[in-house]
Amino acid sequence: MRRLAVALSFVAAVTACKKDEGAPPPPSQPAAAKPGAGKATGATQVVAAAGPDLAQVKAMFPPLPERFPAAEPATAEQIALGRALYHDARLSKNHDVSCATCHGLSTFGVDNLPVSKGHKGQVGTRNSPTVYNAAGQFAQFWDGRAATVEDQAKGPVLNPVEMAMPDEASVVKVLASIPGYVEMFGKAFPGQKDAVTYDNMARAIGAFERELVTPAPFDRYLAGDAAALSDEAKKGLGLFMTTGCTACHTGALLGGQSYMKTGTIAPYGDGKDAGRFDATKNEADRGFFKVPQLRNVAKTAPYFHDGGVADLPGAVKTMAKIQLGRDLTDAEVAAMVAFLESLTGEPPAALVAAPELPPSGPKTPKPDPS
Repeated sequence: MRRLAVALSFVAAVTACKKDEGAPPPPSQPAAAKPGAGKATGATQVVAAAGPDLAQVKAMFPPLPERFPAAEPATAEQIALGRALYHDARLSKNHDVSCATCHGLSTFGVDNLPVSKGHKGQVGTRNSPTVYNAAGQFAQFWDGRAATVEDQAKGPVLNPVEMAMPDEASVVKVLASIPGYVEMFGKAFPGQKDAVTYDNMARAIGAFERELVTPAPFDRYLAGDAAALSDEAKKGLGLFMTTGCTACHTGALLGGQSYMKTGTIAPYGDGKDAGRFDATKNEADRGFFKVPQLRNVAKTAPYFHDGGVADLPGAVKTMAKIQLGRDLTDAEVAAMVAFLESLTGEPPAALVAAPELPPSGPKTPKPDPS
């Protein structure tokens, strides 16, 4: 389940991009930053060193919710089913790739590879982002082609590079051949004549993913615990706010709520990845990507849509340069990294370990290595 990747994007934006059909529209975009924008004045340096006003911080960054609700509340049975499906490699053609393969829950929802390996070792072109807190984003995938985690869950299973199942019917055939899943689907979706469906599979996986919330020291700070952040992290938070990062990285996830062009001041990489254009075919969307959330960013290297930057200090420096035209000092980078490390949360312990999966039935299709 390759979720196209965690990265930093301290973007001070360009124009708004059109939405995919069925996906929520992006918020209004701020004006593009000019070279040198965000350079701290003496006043902002004082604010950064002392830490910003807590009221201002809370206005910009609401705390995480306990879970990310869906339009229709999930039941415990749906969550349990989704947890099993998330870890089940039988949803792949060769029974060797699961959602957890690329989004390991014990490794902060990623696999720490530039691009993940799927069916027969094939690789894609974009980095797999964390599944933790992903349900709180306004759209899924780097190009926003799925509106919700339920919609997203349908894609990788059928992607020939990822899990490579030939069609929805083949997936349903596997699930319906496993007596334990037939029972679990029936409990999760009572009253349905044929509960084992592809849509219900995706709905269950989404229900599970909506529970994957990671409260962090930053949330304790927002709640009034001044000691939850070190002085260095508070300084970094101030710099994060005054340098221009919050043009895009706001909200409870510090991102994941808009599309922005990567490289507004200076280009990034070779520019071959068209970004959101691939989903919309709108030329105005070329080079735009969903702004990544920064929750757990210190644990989800490598960074950017191509996994092209190996470490967090490098990512901070690169984004400040190409998005804001700002050359950060080593001290500024260190402070900002200290703040970003305060976003490292606590994965829900009861959900991290893989559950016992229902055994295959006598008619369960065998792996197909082709």
